Amino acid sequence: MTPDVLGRSAEEAYKLLSEAGVKYTTELTRPTRRFFPVDEAKLYVVRAVTCPDSSCRLTLAAKQIKSREEV
Repeated sequence: MTPDVLGRSAEEAYKLLSEAGVKYTTELTRPTRRFFPVDEAKLYVVRAVTCPDSSCRLTLAAKQIKSREEV
């Protein structure tokens, strides 16, 4: 069974899926404009799809930075 990784950090999701023996692929989504700054180093799972071959496709998004001081 595929563990629930939605909303988890990418690193935590990778670990859980690997421990469960589930193969996975990743894709990255980005905002179309730079209105909200993001931290590309902190990725989170925003979508997880179980494929017919029992692998998992993860869509990752970078964490939003709340203010310019956090950069």
